[in-house]
Amino acid sequence: MQILIIEDEPRAARQLEKLLTKSAFDYQLLDIIDSVKGAVVWFQENTAPDVVFMDIQLADGLSFEIFQKIEVEAPIIFTTAFDEYAIQAFKVNSVDYLLKPVQQEDLEVALHKFEKTKKATNELDATLLNTLLTSIQSPKKRSGILVKEGNGFVQIKISDLLYVYSESSMTFGITHTNKRYIIDETMDQLFDSLRKTMFYRINRGQIVSKASIQKIEPYFNHRLKLTVSNSRDQEFIVSRKKVHDFKEWMNI
Repeated sequence: MQILIIEDEPRAARQLEKLLTKSAFDYQLLDIIDSVKGAVVWFQENTAPDVVFMDIQLADGLSFEIFQKIEVEAPIIFTTAFDEYAIQAFKVNSVDYLLKPVQQEDLEVALHKFEKTKKATNELDATLLNTLLTSIQSPKKRSGILVKEGNGFVQIKISDLLYVYSESSMTFGITHTNKRYIIDETMDQLFDSLRKTMFYRINRGQIVSKASIQKIEPYFNHRLKLTVSNSRDQEFIVSRKKVHDFKEWMNI
């Protein structure tokens, strides 16, 4: 089985490679492309692979633009980090997809489905393209956040935020200046609005910025302990089930 990966995040591409290696399928990885432009050139110069794993958001645009520029004669399995509501368009239109972070079992199911049906999923007409584009446009991540100060509110820059934690059903944020603010949002609401390249939720009650991490050490029960700037009395432990993905996020 000849496979092409179109993915602009090195961490995600490496993860997909690892999952393919662990799979029961005999495959050949032809290439990894990180842009719309690069993918168009590749398809122009090479014979179509057996299957393509294609990310939605690439370095220079949405991967759907590839289909608008060139005919792709290969089945497509989209990989996406969009939430469950946005990917309803994929389900409704019977487009194959894998939700990031891709899991081993989901990959195996997708490849088994491909081998069984050999049905191309790349026949995306203009109407379907527009439907998918409209449905999965990701909202721009916020640059600021409203926090409580005294009897009122002030706005701080997201780039000034070192980490966030929950305590007694309240959400707190610590900045570079070591100020603590009350954030009038749940941890889920806040994390969903942050750039995932800048922030990581290491456990249910803590979110850290990549810039805040000073040291990473092994910890009890296969977890990790972080030394974080302006940590105050907080202890930062990466939960065991998140250790592998956290290392990928940190490019370790």
